[in-house]
Amino acid sequence: MNKHTLISTLAASWFTTLAGSQAFANQVNETSNIKPIDNPIVLQRADPMLVHHPRTGCYTFIGTSPQFDKIELRQACSLNALKIAEPKAIWEKHESGPMSANIWAPELHRVDDNWYIYFAAGEAETPFSIRMYALKNTHENPMKGEWEEAGQIKSGWDSFALDGTTFEHNDKRYYVWAQQDKDRSYNSALWIAQMRSPTELMLPATLLTEPTLDWEVQGYKVNEGAAFIKHNDKVFLTYSASATDHRYAMGLLWADADADLLDASQWHKKSEPVFETDASVGRYGPGHNSFVKAPDGKTDLMVYHSRDYKALKGTPLTDPNRHARVRVLYWDDEGFPVFKPSLAD
Repeated sequence: MNKHTLISTLAASWFTTLAGSQAFANQVNETSNIKPIDNPIVLQRADPMLVHHPRTGCYTFIGTSPQFDKIELRQACSLNALKIAEPKAIWEKHESGPMSANIWAPELHRVDDNWYIYFAAGEAETPFSIRMYALKNTHENPMKGEWEEAGQIKSGWDSFALDGTTFEHNDKRYYVWAQQDKDRSYNSALWIAQMRSPTELMLPATLLTEPTLDWEVQGYKVNEGAAFIKHNDKVFLTYSASATDHRYAMGLLWADADADLLDASQWHKKSEPVFETDASVGRYGPGHNSFVKAPDGKTDLMVYHSRDYKALKGTPLTDPNRHARVRVLYWDDEGFPVFKPSLAD
């Protein structure tokens, strides 16, 4: 069976399974006019994120540079044009001290009519002393204007911390990030706090999830890379876990939309990964995703990275071939995200 036949068979099986769902059938019909996505959309960019600009219809892309030495943006007015869009370096690492090594997982957000990039960085002298920082730009277009350093995002204790993301819900702004616990019993867990300003948290933080499940502790004990999405009466956080090789996979947390998001008991956690390696379609170690709207302004898309082979060329950090990909995100009748079919996208 060739690749195209396999993909068609998998898709047919999946569509048949959900054929009885009118909601799903409506979604398929609504997304039929979306131009096919030519994956990967950007090569050698892990931790990818897209920002959709509704007024222009264009997208800004940000992700981790494979050299871990700079932050780049690129912009295009179609998803398929991003891979040939010229990247623009808007900030480079310091020579020494804070923010001088391991520039990881930058995210671009519009907060209070300004642009912010939240990112993680270490020090050249101690590369894995990873902490969280922010850049700020007051220009309407993040590709223009001046980016200035806006300081460290402080969580209340000093330890390995990364993957900060922010979202607004019910007129409150929240920040979710991954950090090592004070007792250093695992690599990172997910925490949430309300934001006092775009660069200051209202503490203490709430612990959302620790790496305790078998699939979350493969190679390293990790919960990281959270991404927020709201759908109907629920809010969701995806996250990634385990070592960043083929064992990397995505999990899911959810709460009611009217819940107190700072109350950990209001959040629920799936016991199994929702998106993981599938050798049959050449997808290895998918994770560190984000969400964005399609060009139609309605359809949800999931942005993520993965490799197309299992045997690493070096280590998970030195192998640069985590490519950015995009797929349509469907929803089931209960209002939960559907991360299949397992197509090679």
